[in-house]
Amino acid sequence: MDTIVALATARGRAGVAVVRVSGAEAMTVCAAIAGSVPPPRCATLCRLRDRQGDTLDQGLVLVFEAGKSFTGEPVVEFQTHGSPAIIAALIREILEIPGVRAAEAGEFTRRAFDAGRISLTEVEGLADLLEAETEAQRKLAQKVFDGTAARLAETWRDGLLQAVAMLEAAIDFSDEEIPDDLLRHVRPPLETVKDAISRQIAGRQASERIREGFEVAIVGAVNTGKSTLLNALAGRDAAITSETAGTTRDVIEVRMDISGLPVTLIDTAGLRETADEVEQIGIARGRARASAADLRVYLMASPNDVVARESQDDIVLLSKADLWNCPGISGKSGAGIPALLSGIEERLATRASGSSVFSRERHFDKLRRAEVHLGAALAALDRGEFGWEIVSDDIRAAIRSLDGIIGRIDVEDVLGRIFSSFCIGK
Repeated sequence: MDTIVALATARGRAGVAVVRVSGAEAMTVCAAIAGSVPPPRCATLCRLRDRQGDTLDQGLVLVFEAGKSFTGEPVVEFQTHGSPAIIAALIREILEIPGVRAAEAGEFTRRAFDAGRISLTEVEGLADLLEAETEAQRKLAQKVFDGTAARLAETWRDGLLQAVAMLEAAIDFSDEEIPDDLLRHVRPPLETVKDAISRQIAGRQASERIREGFEVAIVGAVNTGKSTLLNALAGRDAAITSETAGTTRDVIEVRMDISGLPVTLIDTAGLRETADEVEQIGIARGRARASAADLRVYLMASPNDVVARESQDDIVLLSKADLWNCPGISGKSGAGIPALLSGIEERLATRASGSSVFSRERHFDKLRRAEVHLGAALAALDRGEFGWEIVSDDIRAAIRSLDGIIGRIDVEDVLGRIFSSFCIGK
């Protein structure tokens, strides 16, 4: 493959920038730019020069030999000062070297995957880690990126391989000594893996909310201070506030980080009967978004208001509490806001606590398929139908689904397990 080069750090001015080169010509590039190739994995201060011998910059050069780098290829990293002019000049010089081209989006990671350096789930975890905005998102992405999800799938896979290996032995090598209680050893790994998969599927909604964010809607009648409260929570004027009823006519959203959880606050149009067609549309949209939200904060216009909650978790507060001299909340004075944030955090943290280590729709689709196939295999065993080929096929299908999660399918593992477990074929 071509040798590729790209800026590995963010664009723009910075204290330090990293330009990465990967491929067969990486060491040629290093010698041409740095004058020599430093010892592997030892950061070396070098003067970087162009083809005329003029200095481009002085920076650290880090060399990784094949098999020891992120991509699995020879890699050189030039750690320079983060001037856009230096970066542009350095990359321009590197691209003049034969066999080197600019990297495409995600190409370094693709080469790492192709070389078996990272699994498919780790690729996805890396993408989520780069996009993480809150602590909860970072932790979820880290579980995927550090291989927790892949290792879990591998553990399940090993258990299923053990079960299918015993069945394959009974099918293909029935003339050998096969334990009489073979089926008693097949069922436990199937049940264990199926139960574990079911628990991960149950945590899907929490994982999706952490990854994509929770929604909290502020609901109430006109002039109950919803927009003022939104602005107070956001710390800026995100919504227009006015004494005129019906100022908010569309849904207004503000993205926030509440104790590490990604939260989108939604300001909805004030609820009332109106002949204004535009306002009617805004109220209808607000009702729909509030109903679909994970949590609602209802603001009462007076202490005598009655609120019909959609959920027992929903929060009901007296708005403009400073005017009523009653416990409640005030977007103007800030009274009650810390308690509201604590209440939101407590409710959402409870929902996030049961999250799965998997995070994407693709993962859960594969998990559901594996669960179905294992259920079919167990049902056949429960019915006493000893069609071992059918049971084996269902287990194999479950294994293929798990392999699909991590991006690898290797049917030869089954044969390897048969021979190693039963000493057959000697």
